Amino acid sequence: MSLDFGPAVALSCRECGARYDLGPSFACLECFGPLEAAYDFGTVTRAQIEAGPASIWRYRSLLPVPVDVATKPNMNPGWTQLVKAGNLGRALGIRSLHVKDDSGNPTHSFKDRVVAIAVEAARNFGFHTLSCSSTGNLAGAVTAAAARAGLDACVFIPADLEQAKIAMARVFGGRLIGIDGTYDEVNRFCSELIGDPLGDKWGFVNVNLRPYYAEGSKTLAYEIAEQLGWKLPEQIVIPIASGSQLTKIDKGFKELIALGLVEDAPYKIFGAQAQGCSPVSAAYKAGHDVVQPVKPDTIAKSLAIGNPADGPYVLDIARRTGGAVEDVTDAEIVEAITLLAATEGIFAETAGGVTVGVLKKLVENGTLDPEAETVVLNTGDGLKTLDAVSSIAEPTAVIRPSLDAFRAI
Repeated sequence: MSLDFGPAVALSCRECGARYDLGPSFACLECFGPLEAAYDFGTVTRAQIEAGPASIWRYRSLLPVPVDVATKPNMNPGWTQLVKAGNLGRALGIRSLHVKDDSGNPTHSFKDRVVAIAVEAARNFGFHTLSCSSTGNLAGAVTAAAARAGLDACVFIPADLEQAKIAMARVFGGRLIGIDGTYDEVNRFCSELIGDPLGDKWGFVNVNLRPYYAEGSKTLAYEIAEQLGWKLPEQIVIPIASGSQLTKIDKGFKELIALGLVEDAPYKIFGAQAQGCSPVSAAYKAGHDVVQPVKPDTIAKSLAIGNPADGPYVLDIARRTGGAVEDVTDAEIVEAITLLAATEGIFAETAGGVTVGVLKKLVENGTLDPEAETVVLNTGDGLKTLDAVSSIAEPTAVIRPSLDAFRAI
């Protein structure tokens, strides 16, 4: 079987540096550390990137995908808006603020980015079924991408997810299996299924395809830098579920610097969690290097991973860059959702409420510099988490169709 992963040349252990041939592997055989794609980048210029399509495939020379990837049936995610958020900035006292609004992706979350890379890996390895464990958004992204690519799909979710996310995952076809348990229990089940004949020829995007899948998050870093005029933001606030998105955005920034596509300038990365599932925030505040698992209890279900795989790496990045990790309550999440909507016309899901809520808290406690250029991520559409704002989900008033009735209110 001939494999084509573009500039990717090997899998490398993030812990010990051991290298392996490109394959459907995710753990180092030497130390059990996580594997990630390693590259031999050629010359990459701004002009080459800018001449590409308005999707993540403009960065194909920096991703583990074949050069002709844009011609294949896929969801073509990415190149979402970087909104100049002057109104929100004034409300929070931040001089220069942008919202990277990834709700504009095909299934309305950033997960379309990572799944698009995983689909190419699945094609390379000849897998016939695309699968995942999911807190909601990933399930919909996988079933949609599988439908477009002509693959079967079977995805696994905690049975108590938001109804809108369940409906989205199901409407694209394939099989949707609800499991009576937390996301961490769902994820463990999928790891078992990989070793069973039932899972033969299955590509689990966030397990055996994880080294490729995770690289999709780098495209957020690439887009933000390009949309800012080929420079890095001074500060960025990123939600933490597994922690992979944050670590890959950092990797993307470092690659842009190494390739000479942006100036080597300092940046601070801040992680955001919901208080009801904040093991990384708790470890950061306690000065620990180890993240203790927790049982999630929060309305931010897309971030409800109690044992985040990349937690220790998030701690390293926050400390190395001079950032921090903070958390907010469910009430603060709802307040932040409504604040973003009322100031910028962006309806964020609960994960976006977490990042905006943490942004507000960081400004108030003096951790984040209000004079520095700042980006905050919204990773999904609020229509997926309507229950979170049910308290305001009713008319301001109900009246008879008459001027007198209107004047009376």
